[in-house]
Amino acid sequence: MKVQADDFFFSGLHLMGNTSNAVGSRVTTVFAAQLPGLNTLGISMVRIDYAPWGLNPPHTHPRATEILTVLEGSLLVGFVTSNPDNRFITKVLKKGDVFVFPVGLVHFQQNVGNGYAVAIAALSSQNPGAITIANAVFGANPPIPGDILAKAFQVDKSVVDTLQSKF
Repeated sequence: MKVQADDFFFSGLHLMGNTSNAVGSRVTTVFAAQLPGLNTLGISMVRIDYAPWGLNPPHTHPRATEILTVLEGSLLVGFVTSNPDNRFITKVLKKGDVFVFPVGLVHFQQNVGNGYAVAIAALSSQNPGAITIANAVFGANPPIPGDILAKAFQVDKSVVDTLQSKF
């Protein structure tokens, strides 16, 4: 199979993502799966659209550091350092601001405005992976046993059951 110009081309980041979902955000990925020319290059990117007060929920990229630039709106961003400190590092970003999320750390962004927000992020892997914390913990298939989660989160099993029913 010969390499073609289209292996190095992606069109679509100019289009707003559909944010009509439970969290009010949409991530449009440009990874090696969408742009084969990225394969082995160690870089990729995403566009993230946020409805007013929309959230890109807490997640991690196991194989990449992320650097995010706000194009429109204002975002509350943050990450948590690793054990044992678990320090919460946070900042409100405005148009043109840049923030780095180190590889593997749990992080999020939330639109803190009444209008739509848009960000572009670069990642240090052509296949960074994404693990959304709530989906992974409460939406695992098959489910993580409720008693395990109840003990880990130090809550009643009924709380875990309610959370698992949402995912």
